Amino acid sequence: MTAVLTTPLAPARPLSRSGTARRLTRVTAVVVMLDALTLALAAVVAVGLKFGFATWPPADVDRLTGSPLVDFGWLVPVWLAALAFADAWSPRTLARGGEELKALVRGSLTGAGVVAMAAYLVDYDMSRGYFALAWGIGTTGLLLERSAVRQVVGRLRRGHRLVNRIVVVGDPIAVTELDTALARQPELGYRIVGACVDAADPSLPVPLLGRPADAVDACREHRADTLLIANGSFSSSVDLRQLGWDLEDTDIDLIVVPNLIDVAGPRIRLHPVAGLPFVHVDPPQVARALRWGKAVFDRLGASFLLLLLAPVLLAVALAVKLDDGGPVLYRHRRIGLDGREFGLWKFRSMVPDAATQHAALVDARGDTPLLFKLSDDPRVTRVGTVLRRWSVDELPQLLNVLAGQMSLVGPRPQVAAEVACYSPAMHRRLRVRPGMTGLWQVSGRSELTAAEAERLDLSYVENWSMTADLTILARTTRAVLRGEGAF
Repeated sequence: MTAVLTTPLAPARPLSRSGTARRLTRVTAVVVMLDALTLALAAVVAVGLKFGFATWPPADVDRLTGSPLVDFGWLVPVWLAALAFADAWSPRTLARGGEELKALVRGSLTGAGVVAMAAYLVDYDMSRGYFALAWGIGTTGLLLERSAVRQVVGRLRRGHRLVNRIVVVGDPIAVTELDTALARQPELGYRIVGACVDAADPSLPVPLLGRPADAVDACREHRADTLLIANGSFSSSVDLRQLGWDLEDTDIDLIVVPNLIDVAGPRIRLHPVAGLPFVHVDPPQVARALRWGKAVFDRLGASFLLLLLAPVLLAVALAVKLDDGGPVLYRHRRIGLDGREFGLWKFRSMVPDAATQHAALVDARGDTPLLFKLSDDPRVTRVGTVLRRWSVDELPQLLNVLAGQMSLVGPRPQVAAEVACYSPAMHRRLRVRPGMTGLWQVSGRSELTAAEAERLDLSYVENWSMTADLTILARTTRAVLRGEGAF
């Protein structure tokens, strides 16, 4: 790179706040009020559950301290202050998933700790039952309320509202990777308006706004509120420091993106060392996905679901049998953990000779067997169409989970012909047990390309955590109920 910022630019004139920033401020104010209302309602409900709803105020209000009304009066303000200190209302985390939820839980735990410690130090007689109820109801209410807010804000962002306008500085490859990654999740609210690169490239997916040295001027001209520094930006750390100085009197956020693709946040830790920001990256989490905790969770979950869904399973079996008189279940050979073959159970959703027609369909469509699926597959039966839309045909795989051949969450098991087409990187899918659902199912399912599905599966394997599994299970329920991308 030849771009050098050795001479300070003229003092940057302050920029007025962008329309997005003003709208985000208003949304944040609404969220603060919703949080306060949620906590107030939680405190009122806790009072009623503990002391009774029949009379108001409750009967146990005969002393100045330790009464439910006094508890109510200072519990909520302390909780709100703790949320503020935990950055639960920061525009940078608002409606952006994991970071927002962590801030909420961190703030709630901090608030609970402050209240408990203060009550102990001043010998304040607070009802432990009331405190536990208020904290439990309030935390649950906050998570549900923020989930609803996230859905609303996500729709606005997908409609190009509440979007952060970004100028990217980096080489063309880095700009392309960032544009692709951000385009996959428009609900996060980032939109690249252009890039400043050292040399023009016809493959650049966004408008060229100049060279890296022109980045600040490009932000002003295009009303960007975020300047994103990617790989290949500047040849010296001095240039990046100068850029930070140039943005000092503006409302433009400066973000530096390390060259780490699909590495989840929990694996990344930042440590300042000798004035340098060292980014520590923990090793892939493949081994953790095979430990006993996940296996126990899978078997207990499968047992519970089999008992809960027993009437549904019987009804589906009867419907499949009455449709064409063929077998109810279909046992398909799939490749599982460490490349071992096993028999995967499904409710039959295709004609009995579907397997013999597979190769002809692949040839007719000019496709490859890797992740081959058709939205108008002629082999699917009438009942099978309904079963596939709601993924009911997959339920017998709970038996595979009980047998230890599969997991509730993991990459989908594939047939030997598909595994034969794997790239070297794709073989890492076989390092964990295949799952009934996975990251690609809740990110678009069959609407995704093979390359996108591969990226998501590898990301799951490399970044596994139990929290991620629980999140995927929750998202699976929503995706199935909506019938998103299923055929």
